[in-house]
Amino acid sequence: MIKQLGRYEVISELGQGAMGVVYKAKDPLIDREVAIKTINLSLAQEEREEYEARFYQEAKAAGRLSHPNIVTIYDVGRSDDIAYIAMEYLHGRELRDILNDNKILPINQVLDITAQVALGLSYAHEHHIVHRDVKPSNIMVVRDGHVKITDFGIARMASAAVRTQTGMVLGSPKYMSPEQVMGKLTDQRSDIFSLGVMLYEMLTGQAPFMGENVNAIMYQTLNAIPVSPSNINSNVPEMLNYIVAKALAKDLDSRYQNSRDFANDLRACQAELPKEIAELTVGTSTTGGNGNSVDSSVTALDSSDEESKPVVALGLSTSFDSTEATMRLASLTASNEDVEEFSKTFRMSRPSLEEINQSSPVVNSQLSPKSSTTPPRISYQEPTAPSGGYWLLAIIALVVVGLISTIVF
Repeated sequence: MIKQLGRYEVISELGQGAMGVVYKAKDPLIDREVAIKTINLSLAQEEREEYEARFYQEAKAAGRLSHPNIVTIYDVGRSDDIAYIAMEYLHGRELRDILNDNKILPINQVLDITAQVALGLSYAHEHHIVHRDVKPSNIMVVRDGHVKITDFGIARMASAAVRTQTGMVLGSPKYMSPEQVMGKLTDQRSDIFSLGVMLYEMLTGQAPFMGENVNAIMYQTLNAIPVSPSNINSNVPEMLNYIVAKALAKDLDSRYQNSRDFANDLRACQAELPKEIAELTVGTSTTGGNGNSVDSSVTALDSSDEESKPVVALGLSTSFDSTEATMRLASLTASNEDVEEFSKTFRMSRPSLEEINQSSPVVNSQLSPKSSTTPPRISYQEPTAPSGGYWLLAIIALVVVGLISTIVF
């Protein structure tokens, strides 16, 4: 382990980051603990220039931001073949580690964490910075419950020298927005979608879009409508179902248009939580007014509950053309040989990048655009069974998913 980076005295290694090692260090000038993120520049010239440029882009992006919910950047420098950023050392844990231990958190804590992240993102968005990789491993929860967003390493800034090209997918597949999956330019609403995925996972213990491989996850992100959180965790209030659905709307105009509105709705929901639900943890029980113990653990709904409460299944939108969309997705993610095979199977020509960019994910919107801080009261509706020609599309979709799984493995 190295002992010195610039003026900083390295104390210990904290872990491996996306681009290099992260160290705990001490700034001897002011006797302050710092975290230092590094990248090794011992690369080929072209690769080195790209990595170094992106590294300094992170420093420039995060260094411009001064907000309680965003990690503070102190310094940036270079020592031999190592570039580094010195930042605030946080005494806490990654949200990813917390979720790995607890799976599902108390509703009140979930709302508090998500609202803090939304406010931090709102500040970044107001300064024309899109994070583009919002996920639990980039969220730190410190000892007093305060939340900090870290790692703006792939943020897109209006004045950035390093720009992400259209068609280049960056981010973590499980938390990507539909527009990221399609390789399109993103704005603040993409971060909102990713935060919605994170919110869903904290409420239910599982991601809304799942698959055995990256292609399957991307396919679900584009086309699947996840079951409402309350059908997995019965402690989730109805208002929160609407908030999650709005954050996860595939249509950009139906999604929250800014993170501040998202945070306001989360705080409003938090204020309305009954005390016993706000503090409830999974596997505990509460006592009803008659003195009987009521099981409050997260369980599947019984048949009587299902009859009284409509459930939206995890399925494809009836307006989705599975053949064409699969070809577009394959063109972005699969090898040339696989794409050619798909082209022969579907008897379709390979779409150009321009055609992919002109095609946006199409799905029936669950919610209308927001006009106030209170989410609209719109019920989830169970998808109707396809008729006529839709059966053919459904069969093709199943065959396609099977083909992708076979080819990948």
